[in-house]
Amino acid sequence: MSMQESLEVSQEEFSQRRQRLSETLDGATAVIFAGKGGGLHDEFRPNLNFEYLTGITDESGAILLLNPGDQNPARREILFLEPHLPELEKWDGWRGPIDSKLRSSYGFKSLMRVSAFPGALLQACKRSLHGMCLHPLVNHQSPVGPDLEVFQKLQQRIPGFKVTDGSSLVPQLRSVKSKSELNMIRKSAEITAKGFQSILNTLKPGITEFDVQEAAEHAYRAHGSRGPFYGTIVGAGFNGTILHYRANCDVIADGEMVVIDSGARFGKGSGGYGSDVTRTYPANGRFTERQKEIYSIVLESMETTIAAVKPGITYAELDSISRKIITDAGYGDYYPHGVGHPIGLEVHDVQPDHHVAEGAIITIEPGIYLPEENFGVRIEDDILATSEGPVNLTGEIPKTIEDIESAMANTTP
Repeated sequence: MSMQESLEVSQEEFSQRRQRLSETLDGATAVIFAGKGGGLHDEFRPNLNFEYLTGITDESGAILLLNPGDQNPARREILFLEPHLPELEKWDGWRGPIDSKLRSSYGFKSLMRVSAFPGALLQACKRSLHGMCLHPLVNHQSPVGPDLEVFQKLQQRIPGFKVTDGSSLVPQLRSVKSKSELNMIRKSAEITAKGFQSILNTLKPGITEFDVQEAAEHAYRAHGSRGPFYGTIVGAGFNGTILHYRANCDVIADGEMVVIDSGARFGKGSGGYGSDVTRTYPANGRFTERQKEIYSIVLESMETTIAAVKPGITYAELDSISRKIITDAGYGDYYPHGVGHPIGLEVHDVQPDHHVAEGAIITIEPGIYLPEENFGVRIEDDILATSEGPVNLTGEIPKTIEDIESAMANTTP
C-alpha cells in the first residue's frame, strides 16, 4: 500500500461501514440527508454521518437511502444526487451525468436524482413498515430531524408504519477508529506538532495573539493540512482564563502565560480528521515560581489521567481522577470543565456511550484558571485507548517545564 493510499479511507471501507450499519437496522428503512449549504461565501461540509458512510463532501443536497430488505441487492442502498444543471454549474463547478464512471467514483451501484427520492422512499417504507431515525433526536425547541420529519408524514400515509430511534447506531461505529482513520489522525498530529514548533519559534513579548495563531496555521498548510480543525484559541494573560476565547487580538506582554488551543485538519476537501492540542507557554520563555506551581499541578493531573485511559473506563472515572489531583491541591473551584471528549470527524466527536471504547481517541485536558492572577493553564493531548495501554498521539509537542524552556531558549529569533 502506498503512503497516499494509507492516508485515505477506501471505497471498500465506506461500503463496509454501510453494510455494518444495515445489519443493525433489523430490516428498517433509514435515510441520511447530507444537508444543503456552501455557495459563494461558505465551504460546504455535509452531515458528518453522511460523510462517514459515503466519504462524499461535495454533494450538497444528497440523500442516502438504506433499504436492507429489498430483494434487489443493488437497491439496498441508493444515493440520490441533486439535478445536473449546466447553468448553475457555470458558477459552482461541473458535476456530470449519472453514469458508470460516477457510480464507480462514489462506490454505489444505484445512483438517482433527488426527484426520484419520494417514490423510492415510499416503496421502501411500504415494504418495511418501519423507519429508523439515524439523525439525532432533538429537544422540543429545535427543528425536527429531517428523517423523523419525513417518517412522520409517511405514518399518515402508510397504515401500520412505525418509527423507532436509531440515532446512536452511526455514533457507535464512528467512536472506534479504523486503521485508515488512525493513520489520518496521526498525520494530523504530526502536522499539528509542526504548528506548535512554529509557535515556539515565534512566541515572544510584543507580538499579538493573532501572530501566534498565524504561525501555527501557516505551518499547518505548509505541511499538507487544509487548515485548522477548529478555531484556534490564543489567550495571553487574563484571556487565558476564558475557556473559548476567540478574539486573538491583544498584544502579548512580558511575563504573561499564553494558552494555545489548536490543531490541524487532514483530509480531502472540506472533510477529514483532526487533532485537538493545548499548550500553555510563558511569553518570555521562562516560568515564574508561581506559574511553575500551577503548571505542575495541571501536568500531574494530566499525566495521571492519561495513564488511566483504557477500554471500558468511564469518562466520569477519568474526570474524577483528574479532578481529585487539582481539588486536593486547593484549586477544584478553578477547574470548571470536564477532563476531555472524543475526537474524530469533528473536534467534539460523537460519544454514544459513557465508556471509552477500544480504538477510541479522546482528549485529556485538565486546567486551572485564575482570573484574579491574570493567567490560566490548560494542557491537552490526544490519546488512543488500547488494551495494551494508552497511546499519546500528540505527546511529542513539548509540555514539561524543562522541555518548554529549553525549546524556547533554542529558537531562532
